[in-house]
Amino acid sequence: MKHENLVKIYHHDTDCYNVVWHGAYLKWFEIGRIELSQLIGIDFRTLDEMEILLPVVELNCRYKSPARLLDEILITTEIKELRPASVAFSHNITNILTESHILSAVSTIVTTDKNGKLLRKMPPYLYDKYNKVINITNNEVLSSK
Repeated sequence: MKHENLVKIYHHDTDCYNVVWHGAYLKWFEIGRIELSQLIGIDFRTLDEMEILLPVVELNCRYKSPARLLDEILITTEIKELRPASVAFSHNITNILTESHILSAVSTIVTTDKNGKLLRKMPPYLYDKYNKVINITNNEVLSSK
């Protein structure tokens, strides 16, 4: 199962050369993680009430080609790996027009309490929902639009 998000690139996401600023990708990764999580039934208000946080603890990116002003890109997010206390998401970005691969990334989140203390096991509310999705074929596409 994967989430796809189509983005058109505007000035606020580019540098002085009209190339996407590297930090913009982090925002799009977060959107993918949150949208995928919400679409599988995770309510972030419930997490807030449970005083559970999901900080990113690791991020690896491999840039292949630049994305530029007014390009349209497709951001695909999938769950790569589920562990008792963490989830790794894979992110792939492709230029819609040229079909060129822009980048691949993996971001890993963990579960903590509101004070930032690592939880050794993810609450069942989260783990069960992510685990259910892992067993669904990756051909199923979810879109938030």
